[in-house]
Amino acid sequence: MSMKRIFISLVAIMAVSCMSDSSKFVTFTEADDPTPVSEASQSAWKSVGRLEATWASADSLYSRSEVPVKSDCKTMVLSGWKGERVSAQFLLYTGTGADGVKCTVNDFKSESSSMPSEIAQARFVRYTLADVGGPDCRCERGPLHAHQLVPDMIDSLKVFNMDSRTVRPVWVTINIPENAKPGVYKTEVVVKAKGAAKIAMPVQLEVIDQILPDYTEWAFHLDLWQHPSAVARALNLDMWSDEHFEALKQHMKPLAEAGQKVITTTLNRDPWGSQCFDDYESMIIWTEKVDGTWAFDYTVFDKYVEMMMELGVKKQINCYSMLPWNYRLAWYVEKTNSFRETTCHPTSDIFEKMWGPFLTDFVKHLTEKGWLEITNIAADERSPEEMAEVIRIMDKYAPQLGFAMADNHASFRRFPNVKDCCVAQRQDYMTQDEIDERRAKGYVTTFYVCCSTFFPNCFTYSQPWESELLNWHAISKDYDGQLRWAYNSWPHRPEYDSRFRRWGSGDTYQMYPYARPSMRFERLVDGVEAFEKVRIMRMKHADNPEVLAPLEAHLDKMASLKLSDPTLPWHEMMQEAVRLLDELSRK
Repeated sequence: MSMKRIFISLVAIMAVSCMSDSSKFVTFTEADDPTPVSEASQSAWKSVGRLEATWASADSLYSRSEVPVKSDCKTMVLSGWKGERVSAQFLLYTGTGADGVKCTVNDFKSESSSMPSEIAQARFVRYTLADVGGPDCRCERGPLHAHQLVPDMIDSLKVFNMDSRTVRPVWVTINIPENAKPGVYKTEVVVKAKGAAKIAMPVQLEVIDQILPDYTEWAFHLDLWQHPSAVARALNLDMWSDEHFEALKQHMKPLAEAGQKVITTTLNRDPWGSQCFDDYESMIIWTEKVDGTWAFDYTVFDKYVEMMMELGVKKQINCYSMLPWNYRLAWYVEKTNSFRETTCHPTSDIFEKMWGPFLTDFVKHLTEKGWLEITNIAADERSPEEMAEVIRIMDKYAPQLGFAMADNHASFRRFPNVKDCCVAQRQDYMTQDEIDERRAKGYVTTFYVCCSTFFPNCFTYSQPWESELLNWHAISKDYDGQLRWAYNSWPHRPEYDSRFRRWGSGDTYQMYPYARPSMRFERLVDGVEAFEKVRIMRMKHADNPEVLAPLEAHLDKMASLKLSDPTLPWHEMMQEAVRLLDELSRK
């Protein structure tokens, strides 16, 4: 994108887009399955009728081409708090093909109460191409390579046509009302298709007499980086137009409802140095005036922050970055009516010359907006030497601003006043005493996994339960939350092919275009809810530690083990943690 185009994009906030309503979209045809069908399935498909169904684990991925093993489970048994969201999965499969497949949920009924069907959804899961994956996981992927077909995106389609000899997962989501009466409720997910017998999938839901508060009150520090430019490109909208902001609201609402705490903003263009399919656009226009002074236009920055705050994301603003990966800075030169771009390394003479005036003005603007105390200058995996220069300049020009970092150098020990520190999980160098010391100062301490971690992770080929396990890790190790790169940094067509030339498939996004969630995102939210439930139970039973003892002992065991070791029974340990939490919740 040209510099002229950047400028136009930034100032054209009120421009009218030529595109249609972003809530409308056309479905797509999935890729062919590159994995040969097994001989056993080739034979088994012959005896499969028009449409059959079976309950399946929400923890697992299922092939589109292999006949699933029929589960012994006749009724899906679920439990949850009032205000909690719970999920389940079943599989539809057809030998001959089935058109006009619809899934609806009946009302929920107990012996003394009922809940409307509107609290639940049954949505079709779509298949996308993904890396095969493996323990040799690395960040630099190179050209697209060995691949497979995996289920991931939870679609918004109400009706689906199934091809012959295919499997279609259905994701069932139940939002338990806060005012629900405790008890055991029964319902059915009803599946209908043209020319096929109706299928009823029974569900039994126990509503536990505990309340999960509104997501705006959750303590878990969730930081999934947002990428506005990707939304504009994927939906073919003019950058920063009214239509773009409406689409951003649509995409960021599920993030807010997951308990997101941080607003991701850009101080200049592309702080991650073209490591994404879409370059990040700046939210601030830098202008070098004729007299040599500087002016800064915060129109887009303000509008984006205000939009996110309206959705409920209000705790923190992280600004990327004084340390962009390519060290480039761009600004508009009034004298020549053109854009200029230069390398601005923290050790260069120009660094302070450029950032000093900006920081002075930025502090003034944030003060006027009332955002100063919640704003951090943020750095992503930068060296301690580079961050030392940034902090020196900040101390000189903007000591009121906080600092945040994704840390893979143990830099927090050199910079003890970092307000928001996220450590690389694979290095596991933050001690409990250090976490406690930071918490006593009011600082946030989280962890992250990324492209270099094979297990557990949130790749499209990862098992869905791994996303929840990561937040159980936060619970067991006493982190405040989790950072994830990223929420919606998409490759070209993620719904069709999740692979990317640089990162493992799915590494850079949890949500699909048109605000269609992944199973990974749903399970990540399950983990956030578990964090909140443990926190609430600890407060409730603070005076009765013996009641908490079984769960605490199990969490201590989880904390003592190496998370990145896939040979350990992590799935079973997470299931046991969930069981113990449910047991505790009934007391």
